[in-house]
Amino acid sequence: MIVKVCGLTNVMDSLTALDAGADALGFNFWPGSPRFVSDTAFFKDLPDDFWRVGLFVNEDPARVRDLMQEHQLDVAQLHKMDSITGVRIWKAIAVDGPLTQDRIDQEHVEAIVLDTPAGALEGGTGKVFDWHLAKGIKGRIVLAGGLDETNVGQAIQQLRPWAVDACSRLELEPGKKDRKKMRAFIEAARKEFDAVC
Repeated sequence: MIVKVCGLTNVMDSLTALDAGADALGFNFWPGSPRFVSDTAFFKDLPDDFWRVGLFVNEDPARVRDLMQEHQLDVAQLHKMDSITGVRIWKAIAVDGPLTQDRIDQEHVEAIVLDTPAGALEGGTGKVFDWHLAKGIKGRIVLAGGLDETNVGQAIQQLRPWAVDACSRLELEPGKKDRKKMRAFIEAARKEFDAVC
């Protein structure tokens, strides 16, 4: 089971998440986000034993490939984009109605990120979608949308996702994490994943 923390913008928050047990860190390459990574120099100070996930919104596929190579990203998380060949893809879907297994299966990607509809923000709202809309969905599901230490256990119990992903509810302000909340979220997720396995 995978635990991801998204919206990292600095080395200390990133190292804290990894020290707490995160498997994957998300870095936002969409300029419209308040968590946009404008300075990637800190990437060189991070270890290699985690998945670097780059978040892209309606981006040119060639640019996605270039950024992935430049920053040694492991996964491209795509919002409002078709899949891209030759790279590992997590496709984001805003859950605004009941999901079907066919809708998930037609994507042919490594994983599907289920998130709360966010309008122009493309995620990071801190709001939870109705988990019943995704009940029974199988596959590599990355559950996102308003998760923190208070509700991640319940989310895992209900949906049994492959991974969980948190961002804005772990922040002091956009782009700056509350390190205690990060640790508490990761600990709660690990505890529940261990319980259901």
